Amino acid sequence: MSDALIITAAVNGAETMREQNPNVPYTADEIAIEARRCREAGAAMIHVHGRKTDGSPTQDRDTFGQILTAVRAQSDILVQFSTGGAVWMDVEERIEALDLRPDMATLTTGTVNFGDDVFKNTIPMIKTIASRLSEFGIRPEIEVFEIGMIDTALSLLAEGVLTAPLHFDFVLGVPGAMAARPEYLDFLVTLLPSGSTWSVAGIGRHELPLAYKALEMGGHVRVGLEDNVYLAKGVFAQGSWELVQKVAERARELGRRPVEPAEAKTILSLDRIKPS
Repeated sequence: MSDALIITAAVNGAETMREQNPNVPYTADEIAIEARRCREAGAAMIHVHGRKTDGSPTQDRDTFGQILTAVRAQSDILVQFSTGGAVWMDVEERIEALDLRPDMATLTTGTVNFGDDVFKNTIPMIKTIASRLSEFGIRPEIEVFEIGMIDTALSLLAEGVLTAPLHFDFVLGVPGAMAARPEYLDFLVTLLPSGSTWSVAGIGRHELPLAYKALEMGGHVRVGLEDNVYLAKGVFAQGSWELVQKVAERARELGRRPVEPAEAKTILSLDRIKPS
């Protein structure tokens, strides 16, 4: 098991509002400050959604351009764009900013219940997103909410739509989707092809317990206010950076080493994918 650990900070999401935690960043400058704090706390990458000044979600190219510029002006942290956006967005809206060439972007490989909504990702939609990622030389993070999403990713790999090595992020605990049970994480990891990397994002109160389990298993970790607004029961996290800090501290106790962005880039093979 490698001691290297990539911590990704999911700093805002599309649905977490300041009414839930007043520290959620909306604007590009707020996201950039949060990104720098996460970097200082031990994160190598941030996962971002676009937000308008009132907090409403947007995948607008100009918004993402402002975020990318502001973040890179403050730190060297890797920037991962969401292509999920919000559940009501069409696929072209979700991917219009990819020509900005972030370091990485997400790719959800299936449709899933998402609370009271449905997060729609048909095979044609998935291929459209994958094609746009390939066009601009962006390696995807395969977002897995249900077990079948692994099978779909492997089918796309066999078809040549995706290229190895793959990186998976197991998002566990979304209401209506796969539960955040530790034994599920054990099983999911056994399904991955050799050479893959993986991380876990537990939702709500499951975030830190699953993160700590991933540390023991040799995986990577995603934490942040998108997925969980609390540091402890009833205690708001002051920002995603505080959750990153908590994981980094536990990692060092277990002999895991939070890596810097340059090493994360190598581990994730971000420099080995070329534009199509």
